Amino acid sequence: MLSTFFTNDVRQTLDQFRRSVDQMFESFYGQTEPAASASQSSGEPGWTFSPVIESGWNENFLSLRAILPGVPEKDVQVSVQSNQLILQGERKAPEGFEKSPFTQLAYGKFYAALTLPTGLDTDRVRCHLRNGVLDIQVPVLEASKPKQIHIQNGEERKAIEA
Repeated sequence: MLSTFFTNDVRQTLDQFRRSVDQMFESFYGQTEPAASASQSSGEPGWTFSPVIESGWNENFLSLRAILPGVPEKDVQVSVQSNQLILQGERKAPEGFEKSPFTQLAYGKFYAALTLPTGLDTDRVRCHLRNGVLDIQVPVLEASKPKQIHIQNGEERKAIEA
């Protein structure tokens, strides 16, 4: 269960690092031919925004947090398909910043799919976006919560024959 989240965190970190390196080389050397032709044909930049996502557990909820600075609620969609929580949307550049070669902030469409462990109530997912932070809570099903088992104390008694 936790290994899935760890793997996703590593994948997202490496993806974010790759985008940063790509952006650094683009700003120094200009956009390379394949990326330039791809961006011209689609009308979008060669790289996109990738939100940072973290997760945590307690006995009642799986909590996820995505950092989405400058992304309004209308530009974010959260859905559950099978056992995946899908986060997608777009971070748009402010007016006048669309063609700046000196930006260090990433803009564009984003997509993240997180595999959810079994034992969660995906029908009761709650999301709250405030100040660029999207908090997602997925309740743990009652059947999946740990149950305390009472341990009896004392010696075993044998029946006395008369």
